[in-house]
Parts: sequence; structure tokens; C-alpha cells
Amino acid sequence: MKVILTQDVRGKGKKGELIEASDGYCRNFLLPRKLAVEANAENLNVMKTQQAARDHKNALEKAAAEADAKKLSAITVTLKAKAGSGGRLFGAVTAGDVAEAINRTAGTDIAKQKVVLSETIKVAGTYTVKVKLYPEIAADVKVQVIAE
Repeated sequence: MKVILTQDVRGKGKKGELIEASDGYCRNFLLPRKLAVEANAENLNVMKTQQAARDHKNALEKAAAEADAKKLSAITVTLKAKAGSGGRLFGAVTAGDVAEAINRTAGTDIAKQKVVLSETIKVAGTYTVKVKLYPEIAADVKVQVIAE
């Protein structure tokens, strides 16, 4: 029997997938627990419509991420930090500090979890920081740390 899963089922498939399962398994387990619906014409059309909506939403998010990546690659963010002799900072510049400065400068809303520091910033200077905006889309932002 062909059914469309309404929730993830271990060993069978993920939500929204069309699977082939035995009649007894469907009648006695999947359908009573509302883990699946029968794959008739109406339900197949609903599944296709939902998939098209998900694809459209993902395409819009990807386009927005690419636009943000271009915007962020063109800017240089300046941070001021207290430092001692030789330009060594008294603390470190964190991903949260960088995200906050990017948001202030570019007018975007970047979470600190999306900022990837390849090394901790403990010395004044210019660094390149990667910002992951979407899977497979990242922007390199120049961060200039100035000692106060």
C-alpha cells in the first residue's frame, strides 16, 4: 500500500515522503497513529503543492542570502578594544562582538552563531571573518580591530 508520511518514521522515511509499506503495517500501525495518510489523488496533490511551496520558500531565502553576502563582502567593520603595549588586547574579540558590529554597520540581523572565527582575535589588526548565511553561501567580512 502506498502512503504519504505525515511524521518521520524510523526505518521508513521522513515527513512528506511517499513510501510503499505492507497493508497490515499501514492499517494497524501507521494510519491509526496518524503517522501517514493514504496516497490517493487528493493527498498526492496536497503533497505536491506543499513541496512546491517549500521549494519556493527555499529559493527566496537563498536569493536573500546571496544578496546579503554581496553586501557584507563589500564592507569593513571597525571594532575598538582596550589594549596594552604592543597592541595585545586585554580580552579577546568574540563572534558576538563581530556580529553586533556587522549588524550596526550593515543594518542586517546576523546571529553570533553564524560568525566563524578561524582564530581568536587577541591582537589589534585587520582580520577576515567568515559569515555563514545559508548552506553553501558564506561572506568574507573584513574586521579591523583598533587598540584604544
